[in-house]
Amino acid sequence: MINLTVTAVVFGVVFLAELPDKTALAGLVLGTRYRASYVFAGVAAAFAVHVALAVAAGSVLTLLPQQVVSAITGALFLGGAAVLLFRKDEDEEEIRKPENQSFWKVSGAGFMLILVAEFGDLTQIMTANLAARYDDPLSVGLGAVLALWTVAGLGIVGGKALMKRVPLKLITRIAALLMLGLGVWSLWEAATG
Repeated sequence: MINLTVTAVVFGVVFLAELPDKTALAGLVLGTRYRASYVFAGVAAAFAVHVALAVAAGSVLTLLPQQVVSAITGALFLGGAAVLLFRKDEDEEEIRKPENQSFWKVSGAGFMLILVAEFGDLTQIMTANLAARYDDPLSVGLGAVLALWTVAGLGIVGGKALMKRVPLKLITRIAALLMLGLGVWSLWEAATG
């Protein structure tokens, strides 16, 4: 059974953390060069793989005592908040152009780009933390994959317009504050549990 509250919380946290990430920019660049649906298919498949790996890792953490899990996730959330607050702006990475515009070439390029760029990324680590925190892999996985697909879709279709209206620094700070709150809450649970 899917817990809509957990799914919504995970969606919000992952969405805000991924929005200022380099992969949103990569999706934007790919979307301006190639057919958007082809790009999205490859990017969406790569994000699904990443979420499955993250949820599996988080589910393993649930085998530990709850206080230990709360302490670990709290520390990792605080670390994630620090990364968001103190990282420097990332430069646009060069994206190799597929030889032709076929579905398999374009979606394959999108898949490989995201698969490599997102491995061990902050949102993958956050997803594992959330899976451990809520012990609800299906709800966490659904929230995370929907958030990542939404960011990818926004990046591919309308990233330029969104970034003109909402400052990237504001999005980053909101994501960092959410992670800071989750980190403090998890550490509080570890200390009082």
